Amino acid sequence: MPITPATAKHSASNGAADAILLELVDENGVTIGTAEKLAAHQPPGQLHRAFSVFLFDEQGRLLLQQRALGKYHSPGVWSNTCCGHPYPGEAPFAAAARRTYEELGVSPTLLAEAGTVRYNHPDPDSGLVEQEYNHLFVGLVQSALRPDPEEVGETAFVSPAELAERHAKDTFSAWFMTVLDAARPAVRELTGIAAGW
Repeated sequence: MPITPATAKHSASNGAADAILLELVDENGVTIGTAEKLAAHQPPGQLHRAFSVFLFDEQGRLLLQQRALGKYHSPGVWSNTCCGHPYPGEAPFAAAARRTYEELGVSPTLLAEAGTVRYNHPDPDSGLVEQEYNHLFVGLVQSALRPDPEEVGETAFVSPAELAERHAKDTFSAWFMTVLDAARPAVRELTGIAAGW
């Protein structure tokens, strides 16, 4: 994985979640400061930069991940392929590619920007709040997954019909439908209308 000035100062072994800094932004996505990760998610939440990745296989199926049970925030729930936060000063695109590789062991193909979405989603189970200015990305996965068990419990490739069925019976992240709906135009462009997204 390439080292950038932002990633050189950070690593997955930095320690507790509260020691990691997030980039705080205003309503237009302009950086206004930093906050520790856990503090930024305490109610009422501080608006911060985030990213969400949606990767598809060659059949147009979306790769979902179930978040590992050991995660401090939303453990065990299903969500999009990868999501997270850029380090302060790290480009969202670089962060999205980095975290996809760290969590799933694959580098996305044809990764493209798919807009942004701003939301405020309290998590009823943890009491934490997602106040996020989220950069969306879509792309393809064309190699075998090698998930990090500390990050990912399970993975699944799903069609739109299979997603609807799974969403009705399983627990998903509070932000999942918001980011998926915002990314749908780019998803349709990537997968084609016939895929049904």
